[in-house]
Amino acid sequence: MSRPDPAVLAEAGVQVYAGTAGHSAWFSSDLGETWVHPNSHSGMYLEARVWSFACHPAQPRYLYAGTDHGLYRFDETTLRWSAIDSPMSDIWSVAIDPRDPSRLLCGTRPAGFWCSPDAGASWQRLDAPGLRDFSEIVRGPTRVTQILFDPIDEDTVWAGVEIGGIFRSTDRGLTWTPLDRGLVSADVHGVAVSRDEAGGKRLLATTNHGLHLSHDNGDTWALHPLDTPWQYMRAIVADPTDLRTLWMTNGNGPPGSTGRLWRSRDGGLDWQPVALPGSLNSTPWCVASHPSDPSLRFVCTNLGQLFRSLDAGESWERLPHEFGEVRALCWRPVPPSLGRGAEHSLTRRPPPPATVAP
Repeated sequence: MSRPDPAVLAEAGVQVYAGTAGHSAWFSSDLGETWVHPNSHSGMYLEARVWSFACHPAQPRYLYAGTDHGLYRFDETTLRWSAIDSPMSDIWSVAIDPRDPSRLLCGTRPAGFWCSPDAGASWQRLDAPGLRDFSEIVRGPTRVTQILFDPIDEDTVWAGVEIGGIFRSTDRGLTWTPLDRGLVSADVHGVAVSRDEAGGKRLLATTNHGLHLSHDNGDTWALHPLDTPWQYMRAIVADPTDLRTLWMTNGNGPPGSTGRLWRSRDGGLDWQPVALPGSLNSTPWCVASHPSDPSLRFVCTNLGQLFRSLDAGESWERLPHEFGEVRALCWRPVPPSLGRGAEHSLTRRPPPPATVAP
């Protein structure tokens, strides 16, 4: 695979977004080399915790963010956020129906599932028997860490709940069924769908006690230990252009002090560690990819280190910016023809007064 020219990608309108825990959302128009942090006049509270992003290729104008202050929508033509009125307050996961960009699914803390058929104008709480809003294990609220539309079975949606297990919907998210048979931990961080060696479907889920696999569409799960000093697994992401290739992050806890990036080329049975340059400051937390360009990928650690690959993960470089804490990472192409806004809302210091010579 040829290595793309970063300048060409930037000119094509690639935008990168980072969601932080306490410093709202940041933006990069040069593949993560430099970042812009808009002020509160951009429409989002400056100290918001941004837990998730979601976008749809049919609507490059908009980006959704789930935060501890509810749901927001970013407009690329104005470079401003708008708060979306809803019954939800702390939104940890957002997903957009691949068949309908106006249909949103959200997962909250305490754990709950919500659906909007009209881009946030109205909301319905969804039926999910067995979904608990409080965990006796941590003596705190549960939260929906991920919602994933199944790339193989188009009516199926998956969700991971921390600490509450795995849920499956077979009617595009309207009703949900808990699936925890075989899980050694209900502390679920991520869910992915892959193709196995025979072309069939395999489910994968990450937990604080290891990776789990399912070969029967989630009805049962089995622990799949990796050869690593730590079985704390966080993000797991299938390549959107090749479901046999997956990426997974792993470390020594949250936030942790070190960790590893892993890749599988056979649908999640065999895994190889992938070297990230330098010493990691915490557990790798997010992996960002997009079907428009499988060569471009980003990874971040929980405590803000950023890494980029321009060759589909064969090599990685450390980017210069370091955040305090990152919880969400996303990139996508935004066509220049969209008419992107002139500039973000920034706080600028006035220039110092001119010095008059005596």
